[in-house]
Amino acid sequence: MFRQFRALKSDHPNTILLFRMGDFYEMFFEDAQVASRALELTLTVRGRGTDTAAPMCGFPHPQLDTYVARLVRAGHRVAICEQVEDPRLARGLVRREVVRVVTPGTVTDPAQLDASDNAWIGAVAAVGRRLGAAFADLTTGELLAWESADAAPPDWDALAERLRAFGPRELVVPAGLPLGDALARALPSGGVLTPSDADAFEPRAAADLLARQLDVLSLDGFGLRDRPAAVAAAGGLVQYLKDTQHSGLEHLNAIRMHDPAQFLVLDPATRRNLDLERTAKDGGRVGSLLHAVDRTVTAAGGRLLRRWLLAPLLEPQEIGRRHDAVGELLAQPGLREAGRSGLRGVLDLERLVARAVGGTATPRDLAAIRSSLQHIPELLRGLAACAAPLLVETLAEVDPLSELLELLERALVDAPPLSLRDAGVIRDGFHAELDEYRSIQRDGRSYIASLETRERETTRIASLKVRYNKVFGYYLEVSKSNLHLVPERYERRQTIVGGERFVTPELKEYENKVLRAQERIASLESEIFAALRADVVRHVPRLQRTARATARLDVLAGLAEVAATEDYRRPAIHAGPELTIRGGRHPVIEQIARDRRFVPNDTLLDAQGRSIAVLTGPNMGGKSTYLRQVGLIVVLAQAGSFVPADEAVIGIVDRVFCRVGASDSLAEGHSTFLVEMTETANILHHATTRSLVLLDEIGRGTSTFDGLSIAWAVVEHLSACAGGAPRTLFATHYHELTELAAELGAVKNLRMTVRERGEQVVFLHRVEDGAADRSYGIQVARLAGIPSRVVERAREILQNLECDEYGKDGLPRRARRAGARSAAAQPSLFRREAEVRDEPADPIAADVLAELRGKDLDRVAPIEALTLVADWQRRLRDDEP
Repeated sequence: MFRQFRALKSDHPNTILLFRMGDFYEMFFEDAQVASRALELTLTVRGRGTDTAAPMCGFPHPQLDTYVARLVRAGHRVAICEQVEDPRLARGLVRREVVRVVTPGTVTDPAQLDASDNAWIGAVAAVGRRLGAAFADLTTGELLAWESADAAPPDWDALAERLRAFGPRELVVPAGLPLGDALARALPSGGVLTPSDADAFEPRAAADLLARQLDVLSLDGFGLRDRPAAVAAAGGLVQYLKDTQHSGLEHLNAIRMHDPAQFLVLDPATRRNLDLERTAKDGGRVGSLLHAVDRTVTAAGGRLLRRWLLAPLLEPQEIGRRHDAVGELLAQPGLREAGRSGLRGVLDLERLVARAVGGTATPRDLAAIRSSLQHIPELLRGLAACAAPLLVETLAEVDPLSELLELLERALVDAPPLSLRDAGVIRDGFHAELDEYRSIQRDGRSYIASLETRERETTRIASLKVRYNKVFGYYLEVSKSNLHLVPERYERRQTIVGGERFVTPELKEYENKVLRAQERIASLESEIFAALRADVVRHVPRLQRTARATARLDVLAGLAEVAATEDYRRPAIHAGPELTIRGGRHPVIEQIARDRRFVPNDTLLDAQGRSIAVLTGPNMGGKSTYLRQVGLIVVLAQAGSFVPADEAVIGIVDRVFCRVGASDSLAEGHSTFLVEMTETANILHHATTRSLVLLDEIGRGTSTFDGLSIAWAVVEHLSACAGGAPRTLFATHYHELTELAAELGAVKNLRMTVRERGEQVVFLHRVEDGAADRSYGIQVARLAGIPSRVVERAREILQNLECDEYGKDGLPRRARRAGARSAAAQPSLFRREAEVRDEPADPIAADVLAELRGKDLDRVAPIEALTLVADWQRRLRDDEP
């Protein structure tokens, strides 16, 4: 047995081999030692006391999926080795084979997958000066390929961007391919790099493999002509999947060329800062745009909506087709609800079909396919009156698959068990031989029950009983007091404390018949179910078309539903430079804060005119919310959704850049300021006149003068872009930037309005033309709970600082107020240099002054400054007589 284990292990190195032993999966040697720690299993020894003793651990076979998932999450590859012949028929050792290798990118267990997200596995290849990538989702059957432009050196940055866009769980690379750090960093957290046989990535071999997989003579029809790097990556990936899955992969029956130029680009920083699919705060779904607008009722629809939001369209005509479909479903509530009612019964066909192809589909999976097909006629009837072209085309792709449905209805019981190991999967009347053995089983049991009555009457032993156990099978049990009545035809089997056990020839005959029937029933049900699963696999292309069409219908109906419930309006999409939003609202915040009225705002940016708006105003005034809502409205509009606004006219945006908020990358040794500058550099290198740029507080992570200088230069650079400045919202507390509106024709000023009532400040959250002259930071500090003594002292310090600010004319911006405290009464902290040349006699004051002189104020954060001031004030007051 160990020889067999080692032979299989040698064929699958770098895996943990799960070796099937009857009702258990067992691991031996190094695998057992590793797995026992990862799975918290007891480590024992098999063959203790012999020369072949080996460490061992294991678990019952029904727990396979749970333990495989835990091993994969711990970073291991798992090879599943099954018994492939009946142990009763085996001569010698039972034959075993590895039937599947599970890796991070090939997990298909539904319990380990996010139903609303794709599970991508990727591969990369280099051919000459071109780079290629391919991405597959084994759970849905999708296969895509991409190729970079011909460049010297190859465009690794473009490849890294594709990896960040897809976020594969596993990246397969040809052994020996040199990968840069940037590419490795592009993998998502938890993603792994897997070297594979380089020969599979050779373009000619890869093309031959793909042609066989897709059952075509040429790959030209898939857009792969003259795309050697894309072909190499796709072929290498498919070969890797064949090697690990040991199946035909029938659901990978088409390949699409992925062209990023067809979609609005949203880099990872922008996705994060806009909270598109998860919130930057805690990584959760609640609070994201996806959560706010997701009204889909199917798992496949939820996945498709996510893809639409993360890759909005660039072609106005295609966007308009989506808007037409959403508009029709919005205008006809009865039509929309009829469609959604039919869709609610459609389960995750894509993933159900994938499990059938992989041979892991359960009886309930096939029942779920049956149930989904049963709802298709209702769906088609409900949406039959649709007239929008996209709806009509999509409905034409929905296939009822009547013959497959009829087969599954005849074959499967209404509520099949979870596992094929449990009897009762196949309906009575479907298979004649199965019915015959079930009849034997039922009749045999009833016969054995009646035999007990007959034997009691014949022998006059009233206490005689027919019993059963796994060791002896069926037997007659007679108590000691009645043993003298036992007839000669009884064969003694066992003596027990209270009597003896017997069998008769008749009982043995029926026992054999019943047991054979049970075994044959199990065998026949397994064979029939395998045939049903094969029938499903034969219908894979039609099932996939239906699954993808119903997902599209679900997204369109869901977008119509959110438009109806949240009062969204249809945006006008065009190819010009205008971006006009009237009464725009933040789609997430207005739902979260329903108890408070959301203040809508207008936006007017034009790449041919005033396309850069410098937005000033207080903290808590709503600047960041305003920036984000403009970005989210554009994303929604180009994804095909209606938008939260009274009116929106949107010139196509090729990229949205959003730099809002502060974040560190401590693991990579990057400070907040470095991350801010890196993201800003990406914007300045890639923004075009068609882009939308959202910048919040650029430069705040460094000293005041450094930050102001950087922010000023960034605005100047954006305004000088060839072809016109990108549409830009630039929120800042550097009020000096408002002067750019007088110097640069592309810049205008906006401000968040505030109403002052004495010492109270009311934030109106409304955007208007003009520049703010204050940031109201001290008022915000008071609202945040800063001690009143600190707030008052900060106000004094602010007045003194403002007195030393000079305008362009060389005069102070504000004259010193009449009646200000005399120099002697003023704290020494902000006296002019001439007034503090003589050291104070008080040693405490001298210490404070020395500390002040030693501080580099450009490197002191505001909150730290307030803390220092409070400490100095306490020390000076404590020293007063």
